[in-house]
Amino acid sequence: MLGVIVNTVAIIIGGLIGLLVKKGVPERFSTAIMTGIGLCVVLIGISGALQGENAIIMVMSIVFGVVTGTVLKIDDHLNSLGKKLENRFSPKEENSEKTHVPIAQGFVTGSLLFCIGAMAIVGSINSGLTGDHTMIYTKSMIDFISAAMIAVTLGAGVIFSAFSVLIYQGTLVLLAQLLRPLLDNQSMIAEMNCAGSIIILALGLNLIGITKIKVANFLPAIIFAPLITALIHWIM
Repeated sequence: MLGVIVNTVAIIIGGLIGLLVKKGVPERFSTAIMTGIGLCVVLIGISGALQGENAIIMVMSIVFGVVTGTVLKIDDHLNSLGKKLENRFSPKEENSEKTHVPIAQGFVTGSLLFCIGAMAIVGSINSGLTGDHTMIYTKSMIDFISAAMIAVTLGAGVIFSAFSVLIYQGTLVLLAQLLRPLLDNQSMIAEMNCAGSIIILALGLNLIGITKIKVANFLPAIIFAPLITALIHWIM
């Protein structure tokens, strides 16, 4: 769990630094920074999506995933949790609809950005199986910088997303033995990364302001990707 704890602390510290810097950043600069971050996230999503090996698996994963996520209302629940954090930790006089959205958005954005991707999955499994935290440490550095930049524009919600990372990656570490077959099947990893990257791409488009996609509803696609991959390989 050492790697996961380091990753969690890195996000919290990065977020705190971003909040300190935020006070001296004019709104026009924070808006420009958010656009820049959004463009970078879009590029990350595109590059990761191109690693998919089978377009049929990609389409099926996304379709099944978003249908499942919509039925379960994952995005609504995640945003609701972000709003509860707003109510709990923000001063009552500032707890208006105007301040409500950014903190919820920061929590959701951070949770999605830091939890989705091959580094989070493979790194956590490696950490649990062999005690090799190298990939998690590398991810921690990236998340530290990302948390600082996102906190400048989306505020304290990003800090709370560190606990999403702790729960998500911590669970992967504890279940490492059961998830070990994933590491032995590169096709599964590739398709999971492809599905996750499409979700990241949608997140980037939201950050830029082009779309208002309920990104969290697509999360089940990451689970469907390896399942569909295994099914197709079994049939063939």
